Amino acid sequence: MNRPLHADPSVIDSRQAAWRLLVALGLVVLGNSSMYVVSVVLPTVQTEFGIDRASASLPYTFMMVCLGIGGIWTGRMADRHGLMKVLWVGALAVAGGFLWASQSGSIWTFGLAHGLLGLLGGASTFAPLLADTSQWWNRRRGIAVAICASGNYIAGALWPPLVQHGIETIGWRPTYTIMGLVCGLGMLALSGLMRQRPPLAPPQAVVTAGAAPAADRSRPFGLSPSSAQWLLCVAGVGCCVAMSMPQVHIVAYCTDLGYGAARGAEMLSLMLASGIVSRLVSGFICDRIGGIRTLLLGSALQGVALLLFLPFDGMVPLYVISALFGLFQGGIVPSYAIIVREHFALQEVGARVGAVIMATLIGMALGGWLSGWIFDLTGSYDAAFINGIAWNLLNLAIAGWLYRRVRANKAVAAT
Repeated sequence: MNRPLHADPSVIDSRQAAWRLLVALGLVVLGNSSMYVVSVVLPTVQTEFGIDRASASLPYTFMMVCLGIGGIWTGRMADRHGLMKVLWVGALAVAGGFLWASQSGSIWTFGLAHGLLGLLGGASTFAPLLADTSQWWNRRRGIAVAICASGNYIAGALWPPLVQHGIETIGWRPTYTIMGLVCGLGMLALSGLMRQRPPLAPPQAVVTAGAAPAADRSRPFGLSPSSAQWLLCVAGVGCCVAMSMPQVHIVAYCTDLGYGAARGAEMLSLMLASGIVSRLVSGFICDRIGGIRTLLLGSALQGVALLLFLPFDGMVPLYVISALFGLFQGGIVPSYAIIVREHFALQEVGARVGAVIMATLIGMALGGWLSGWIFDLTGSYDAAFINGIAWNLLNLAIAGWLYRRVRANKAVAAT
């Protein structure tokens, strides 16, 4: 079979790019389902296996670490061999991971199954698809990447209430089996539509506000590429340790407060549905102010939302704060893909986006486990929220410093 050729640059911003974006959105919804399903099943699994909250959080931690590691591998493989073959592997991993988890007899086999779901399943449908989408769009790159990334939150809004209903009616094990079949077969069907490789270069560069000039791509932010990459990775860990606390533990938090797991699942669904709106709005904003300023704005607002969780724990306030949290933080992770596309060499986009996304997922994994550990240590989630705020301040500091360097470099270039 002949290797698929790169698309002609004339298809950038075209109807073909729009159809590809729609398929990519569906793949993200299916491939990232396990990220939010595990949060819903956490209280049930904790009770069945007779473990503490930190141990019950380990499957989420395994999955997110493996998802991050897999993001680098799948990004490189997509750059080398194209998306379709990577997505085939991902579809098999999603089906196999859910089926394996449904038959697990301990928290360790349950956790290893979620590691497979992350390493090859979810990883194939996030960083590679964000990088691919950024190369099919030029004038509307920010909103295109945001639409693709919003599939992650559509999954979070769609699957938790369905899985919670399944747990209450047929049990978590049959529910996991159904998830594996639906998501795995759906991914396999859609992957055949992603055979065409992206254009090698846009016909004309359009630089948004906040983006570096093409001549500066060898020195992103005035730094060496490796230094700039490491700073973005540390920032990614910081923002996502903070982000994971409500996303992973809101169901358990509501259970502890006496509101029940169903209310917590509704809050998680509301949070992630609001995140869809946030990602789309952030995409429009990003096209106008650039990736680094979008990251700075999202980080500041996420810190505000985390602060609101401390004084309010009533059911109605928690619904409101969950919605606000989703609205404030949804655009953070996609902004990293835009930053890489704006500031780094074009031929390195896939691998570098994969590396930064890996860092954000490590942050999610660390934050999910760390919040459970702090809860076990203190008997309260208050300290876990404070821990998240501290990590968010780290992200805010790095984003602010990089933004100042962008302004300084522009001033030097202007003179």
